[in-house]
Amino acid sequence: MIRSCVLTTAALAAALTAGGVRADPLPSETHKVLTTALAVEAAQAAIAACKAQGYNNAAVVADAAGKPTVLIVGDGTRYIAVEVGRRKAYTAALWKMSTGDFAKRFPTPTGFNPAVYDPQLAGGQGALPIMVGNDTIGAIATAGAPGGDKDEACARAGLDKIKDRLN
Repeated sequence: MIRSCVLTTAALAAALTAGGVRADPLPSETHKVLTTALAVEAAQAAIAACKAQGYNNAAVVADAAGKPTVLIVGDGTRYIAVEVGRRKAYTAALWKMSTGDFAKRFPTPTGFNPAVYDPQLAGGQGALPIMVGNDTIGAIATAGAPGGDKDEACARAGLDKIKDRLN
């Protein structure tokens, strides 16, 4: 019995490698991507907006999958702001909403709360999705100001700096 399973697996492998199975090509799709140059410009604008208010912040821009692509740490920023900013950007990108809206949607740990299943998620204001039409192409977050509303205002300044060039 075991021998016939091995032979069957070997026969299947031979058929696959001999061209017995043909895969059709995937349909071509166009994916919008946030360029690195725009991400850097947005992060710099967010840091400048916070600095003008007297806040030492970190700015993080993530791609649509929540992976950080740009991190700028303002002078005097505490390390925890870097980690919080990264998690905020991840959350906004994956959930395609601001972290303030995310926190409102899942306000308590009772019932379903995605943060229980993914400890990288962060609630509280400070991150915004970067949209082109209905597509989320990334997120921008800042952390380090004395309040999430101030972090979100800095992130908004970064997003406003580049929004007319997103396509």
